[in-house]
Amino acid sequence: MRVQTESIQYNVCMRYEGSVYRPPSEADSYLLQATIGCSWNSCTYCATYQDKQFRVRPLSETLEDIALAGRSFGARVRKVFIMDGDALTMELDLWEPILQTISDTFPNLRRVSCYATALNLLEKSPRDLERLRKLGLKLLYIGPESGDDITLKRIAKGSTSADHVEAASKAREAGIEQSLIFLLGAGGAQRSVEHASASAELATAMDPKFLSALTLMLIPSTPIHKLAESNRFEMPSVESLLLELRIIVANANPSDAIFRCNHASNYLPIGGRLPRDRETILQTIDVALSGDSPLRAEWSRGL
Repeated sequence: MRVQTESIQYNVCMRYEGSVYRPPSEADSYLLQATIGCSWNSCTYCATYQDKQFRVRPLSETLEDIALAGRSFGARVRKVFIMDGDALTMELDLWEPILQTISDTFPNLRRVSCYATALNLLEKSPRDLERLRKLGLKLLYIGPESGDDITLKRIAKGSTSADHVEAASKAREAGIEQSLIFLLGAGGAQRSVEHASASAELATAMDPKFLSALTLMLIPSTPIHKLAESNRFEMPSVESLLLELRIIVANANPSDAIFRCNHASNYLPIGGRLPRDRETILQTIDVALSGDSPLRAEWSRGL
């Protein structure tokens, strides 16, 4: 989900640099830009932070923004989402005053969340993660995109499936919940089945509270788009994308995850809980595969 502002625009209590992005479930959250860009910023499919050089904002600026938000609508804030691409990369000596100030400023706060990568988590000690959770960081949005190591290497994710399992274990032991994102089509036509099967295995091993599937969009200026233009990457057909979705739903076995496939990029908006609603979701996918259920029109798909 994209929320766009002009560079360094001052709007009530939001001073955003460049375009900013958040998960759909953070639509009613206060968006706090504590970092600029993404510390990895190498994934071949992603254009989100191409216009930014990664840096951590000065702590004084971030704390000023929190104070401004508190004066403007402090009692109304129940969730805070900390941006940009992988704010978890910040050191603990920055996280601590930010989280403490958030807690002191918003009396009705329920949770703080941010994007994270397996690399971010592996860089943090168990003790640091426990401290972050005690200070209010309750949810991490992680995008493995695939569980297939060949696909992960091709999309330059920077981590293997084993890295993601280890990272998830650290988060779980610290009491921090995870929301995982997998990307239909990321393996291309060549590794469609392998990508989907391994993604189901990884979703099971990481055992998140929230699980979602988006669909790869070939964005101009990205490396994967250039590969597609030169016939070195082939996007799976719509039928193959639905089959990938079916494989993931049929084989993923988290303990109890809220599952969503209703992002604007997807052809078939569905949702439920896994494993509880597996058969119902599979029936919906099968109806779509048979051609008896309408799919989202191409013109209405987007990021």
